[in-house]
Amino acid sequence: MTRNLKITDKFLVSIYACAEGKDWVSKYEDKEPVAVIRRLVADDKWDWANWLIVRIMDYKEYVSYACFSALQVIDIYERQYPGDDRPRKAIEAAQKCIENPTQDNKDAADSAAYFAAYFAAYFAAYFAAYSAARSAAYSADSAAYFAAYSADSAARSAMKTKIIEYGISLLTKTK
Repeated sequence: MTRNLKITDKFLVSIYACAEGKDWVSKYEDKEPVAVIRRLVADDKWDWANWLIVRIMDYKEYVSYACFSALQVIDIYERQYPGDDRPRKAIEAAQKCIENPTQDNKDAADSAAYFAAYFAAYFAAYFAAYSAARSAAYSADSAAYFAAYSADSAARSAMKTKIIEYGISLLTKTK
């Protein structure tokens, strides 16, 4: 059980879920978060699963999730732009916030927001960078969503599974 939370209609409204997503999830019998996330994945609603998972996580979890996600695909960017270390620095700034969420570290992560968003928009295949941009920069939803569907379907599915499973492991880790 994850934090004794149930994914109810009331909860989904409170986190501004779209009507279609709320209606879709309302059909599920098991309302436990991990079960709902896994069911969304089974129903090929990867973007909804990712959207939900980051809204259930606490700060450290979603920054960890974002960094993990971005690190899965950063090589795409670095191969294209071998001299540009801005996306990696954005990830490193976000990683500093995981264990030491001081205002200085948060400011460093925020200052890297533009580069994280750029990275997400153009080079973060698989929907993973959506989380990276959200956590590190809090601002790249639509661009990263677009990037999510630009990669090969089989590779995208494998990467999404790896990332979602990492997110689930964060949610179910005993604190």
